[in-house]
Parts: sequence; structure tokens; C-alpha cells
Amino acid sequence: MASPHTRTPLAEQVDELLADGGPLPIVAAGDPVLRRPAEPFDGQLEPALLTRFVQALRLTMHAAPGVGLAAPQVGVGLRIAVVEDPAPVPEEVREARGRVPLPFRVLVNPSYEAVGTERAAFYEGCLSVPGWQAVVARHAGVRLRALDERGQAVDEVLSGWPARIVQHETDHLEGTLYLDRAEPRSLSSNDAMAHRWNQPTPERAARALGFELP
Repeated sequence: MASPHTRTPLAEQVDELLADGGPLPIVAAGDPVLRRPAEPFDGQLEPALLTRFVQALRLTMHAAPGVGLAAPQVGVGLRIAVVEDPAPVPEEVREARGRVPLPFRVLVNPSYEAVGTERAAFYEGCLSVPGWQAVVARHAGVRLRALDERGQAVDEVLSGWPARIVQHETDHLEGTLYLDRAEPRSLSSNDAMAHRWNQPTPERAARALGFELP
């Protein structure tokens, strides 16, 4: 265990952040931490503190609620994210979006690459951009490489909504928000989403708002 004199500034930041317990405050767009590439994780947090931080990320993700959360979204510039999606959606949505359950997992230093050339476009939102959603065209399938919280290698191919979640959260670690990849004309408030564009696919929104789909 590191002594107080050898603890990294990030460890001190995380320890202070966890002091109050409960869900962590989520950083909103406009904070520079969301626009800086996160620092690769290389033991800056000792195992016990890493475990506590991961637990807090998961609690915060559930409370928001969301299906993924990256460390920069709570103000910590480390390449760590958590993802989990029970996918409680109607069958027509499951089929259209490939939204199948994604078990909880921790992604340390993740990266992804496209599998194939197919792209899929759907509305998505972000806990750091509350109140809005927009259509983003992403790779339909990706190969994910990462470490888990125990340092074990993760190497798997994902498709559908799990692939979208992984791309979204990994982008956060590069300082990229989903809006950077979104179709600007598709931007819609949550109220508009609920009353106009809640179909399984965004074809109707594309026709009405005047944007193209891949």
C-alpha cells in the first residue's frame, strides 16, 4: 500500500471524491475534463481504492440511470469506464437496435476497432449532456480490447447496442462527446423524443428533420 507521501494526485482526488459516499456528481459538457484524453491507468490507484472507485462508478451509473459511465464523467481523468445494460426494451426495439443485455463489466484502458464496414444509426444520449439526444452513426460491430479491474485481458467482438455502448464510453476517454459524431439536424430534446421520435429506428425523424442515414 502506498504511503500518503507517495500517493498520486489522482489517488488523492479519487479518495476525496469518495469521501461522502453515495452516487458521484456527474460532470456536464463544458468542463475541460471531458475534452482531454484521459491518462492510461497504470496503478495510480491502489487495488482497494480502485475497487471503491469502480463500485462508486457503478452506483452512479445505476442512479443516473445510464448504461455506461466513464471516469472523466465524474471528473477523474483516467482511462476507466463501467458498462451494464439489462436491456429492458420491447421486442421490436430489441430486434431493430440489437439491444441485448450487456453484463456489468469494468473496462480499463479500452480500445476498439471496427469489425466489417456496416454502420448503424440510432438516437443516443449522454449523462454529461442531459436533456438531449441525437442520431449517431457508429460501427455495427467492434472488437473490444481492454483490461478488467483485476488486470485480466478482455478481447471480444460485440455487435448491436453493446457495441454502441462500448464505442460511446471509449470515446469519452479520448475527450470525444457523442455530439461530435452526431447528425446536427437530428438533435432533439427528451420531450421531443418522448412525443415524436420514440420509434425503434430514426427513419421517421430523418424524413421530418431533413438528415440522411447510412
